[in-house]
Amino acid sequence: RASVHALKYRGMRLVAEPMSRHLVSRLPIRFVEPEVVWTPVPLHWRRWLSRGYNQSAILARALADTVSHESPRILLRRRRNTPTQTARSYRERHANVRNAFEVPHGMNVPEAVLLIDDVITTGATVEECARVLKDAGAKWVGAFAFGLTHNG
Repeated sequence: RASVHALKYRGMRLVAEPMSRHLVSRLPIRFVEPEVVWTPVPLHWRRWLSRGYNQSAILARALADTVSHESPRILLRRRRNTPTQTARSYRERHANVRNAFEVPHGMNVPEAVLLIDDVITTGATVEECARVLKDAGAKWVGAFAFGLTHNG
């Protein structure tokens, strides 16, 4: 929790490297196969501007460097600036992110995609991202995060 908060809220980007080293032993072999393209869960541009970075993108890049995987690609865009998911119930989280993501126009979506996020709580965000990617042509979408919690 301290590492996630340091990265996400305090701008301590360097914590992504030890976080990625911690994740290596938990990374399924399927996720590092060369045909699997990694993509971070996107932030809306307004949140990116206020924070100055996307913590999921930083973590994805650090993990790719740690295991010598191809650099993550941006396959999704957050089209709605959704309110934070914190303190929302399971149903509220799913409703909050419904239709919040899109594949940029003209983007070729690979057949196998791994979504990388800092924390998965109910799965609402990664489920919605996966739905959008599959609608755009992905055959397989996995998800991987530093933290897994249950709330709602």
